[in-house]
Amino acid sequence: MDFSEKRELGRTGLLVGPLGMSAAYDPPAGALEEAFERGCNYFYWGAVRRGGMKTAIKNLCGRGRRDEMVIAIQSFSRWPWPTEASFHRALKALGIERADVLLFGWFNSEPGKRMLDLGRKLKEKGLVRSLGITGHNRKLFPELAKKRDIDVFHVRYNAVHPGAEQDVFPLLPEGPDRPGVVAFTALCWGHLLNPKKTRPLAPATAPDCYRFCMSQPGVDVCMTGPANAAQVAESLRALDLGPLSGEEMARMRELGKHLYGKVGRIW
Repeated sequence: MDFSEKRELGRTGLLVGPLGMSAAYDPPAGALEEAFERGCNYFYWGAVRRGGMKTAIKNLCGRGRRDEMVIAIQSFSRWPWPTEASFHRALKALGIERADVLLFGWFNSEPGKRMLDLGRKLKEKGLVRSLGITGHNRKLFPELAKKRDIDVFHVRYNAVHPGAEQDVFPLLPEGPDRPGVVAFTALCWGHLLNPKKTRPLAPATAPDCYRFCMSQPGVDVCMTGPANAAQVAESLRALDLGPLSGEEMARMRELGKHLYGKVGRIW
């Protein structure tokens, strides 16, 4: 497994680097552009839409790099009309004509017919290439995979909450029918980095948390949520370090088990 190489995002046909960037904490545009040059081309423009990523996307598009980016736009709405309105506002803000993924945010059951119809309409118009979903119900993902309406799954996965290893990854179809999988909350909301929480064990580093996710064959992209240039640079170290060794993986799993009861059970 080579973290420097791009891989297919499941059946979408999109090529992605294994480390994704989120706009939520407003990392600066220059740092995001540097990450893009290192292969981090999955840009997540979610419910919190910050200026740093907007500027980075516009700058990269201005340099003719749009087709190398995979831009995911998310809406938490349960209704078609506000979802569509939010989607069009996002396209306008970013200065792009289409998105690569439209994410239905935080669904614990299958989106309703009208939401799926909206997704199909936007795909038919060429405004979006793939539909995605995030949610807390892990067992929903294998069921959705059978229906092929949703192409990309955003799945919570980290060393403290590794349940997707049983409930999601091995139950998805393989080969050309496999949906894309994006892991998020790799740091377990910072608990894995907090020495007060991990004591008497040493805390993990952010790169090792990302490497834990990227070392999982069932994961195409591991999301990061950097807040500044230093955190972007730190996340990029995960690419240089490569997959976890057996000893490193065992330590992360030990740390995850140690923290599990302390940070609460999350699906």
